[in-house]
Amino acid sequence: MNRTVAATCREVSALHATLAGLCAVLVGIGLARFAYTPLIPALIDAQWFTAAQAAYLGAANLAGYLAGALAARPMASAHPAALVLRAMMVLASATFFASAMPLSFAWFFVWRFASGFAGGVLMVLAAPTVLPHVPPARRGLAGGAIFTGVGLGIAASGTLVPLLLDLGLVATWCGLGALALLLTGLAWSGWPRDGAAPAGPAAVARAGAKLQALYVEYGLNAFGLVPHMVFLVVFVAHGLGQGIEAGARYWVLFGVGAALGPMLAGHLGDRIGFAWALRLALGVQAVAVALAVLPAGAFGLALSSLVIGCLVPGVVSLVLGRIRELAPPEQTGAAWSLATVAFAVGQAAGAYGLSWLFAGTGDYSLLFGLGAAAILAALLIDLAFARR
Repeated sequence: MNRTVAATCREVSALHATLAGLCAVLVGIGLARFAYTPLIPALIDAQWFTAAQAAYLGAANLAGYLAGALAARPMASAHPAALVLRAMMVLASATFFASAMPLSFAWFFVWRFASGFAGGVLMVLAAPTVLPHVPPARRGLAGGAIFTGVGLGIAASGTLVPLLLDLGLVATWCGLGALALLLTGLAWSGWPRDGAAPAGPAAVARAGAKLQALYVEYGLNAFGLVPHMVFLVVFVAHGLGQGIEAGARYWVLFGVGAALGPMLAGHLGDRIGFAWALRLALGVQAVAVALAVLPAGAFGLALSSLVIGCLVPGVVSLVLGRIRELAPPEQTGAAWSLATVAFAVGQAAGAYGLSWLFAGTGDYSLLFGLGAAAILAALLIDLAFARR
């Protein structure tokens, strides 16, 4: 009887920890990063910022994400992981309320950077803190559930933002902040008390050429996803002249895909192996990114939004699974941390580089074309190292 009660308590604790991880990713990535995308046309229309400034503010979040990914390990080494995770969720929530005050471009830049920083820390620490407390047979499912927070945040922002915008930009920012605070409270007591910090990068210094190539591929993949993550809604609303509501609908499709992606990608990896699943995902992504600006009409754009939305978090599951295939078990934590940094570098480079190009050319086709080329380069690198 006592054993049954203890086992039940452990299951409840693991479930609560998984829910906490989901909420952390939802707040730090799903809302703090992706809720900004459907807001870009409204910020431009309300003359808070120019189109170029709005793009640079999106890039500020990705630069903050890189800084957070680099700082996560030292922060978790100096303080309990649960404390760091709670603090970062509070910081991410605060950035929404700070953004409700249109003081200056510099003010927004700082807070967009802070939201990205919080998201980077949460991405690196949430899953490694939770998964050791989940039964081994359920860790794949739990990891997929945690990364589903990305898609849930995208879908929520695509649904809520158009409704809140009827009340004005200030109310929209505050409404998103209230949702983030609610999720922070829901996760507060779910974090395990003895979550361990990720291992240092020295442990994976000699993990092999294929693992090093995987970091490069993951960074190129991140670069290639930037056009959808930053420019999709404004491309539909302004580039195609269809308006904010139409842009938000495509963003909801993007979010639906992102909610399904981690589970589907993990299942595919289990069936055919993560190496081939990742190659398949890279090929599909390259086509889907290009499809956004090809003359395929509304159906092509909808398919592009859904597929890329599916693979934004889906490729996270595939890369984590591929790391488990390539690295010894004691090195997977450090390898995941380095992979997250590589992804952040690719995102930041893509965001700033493509924002600079857009400011100079205003050409959306160029942005999506370069994104597709980057993902194709990642696939070619993977195939080249597979032959070695």
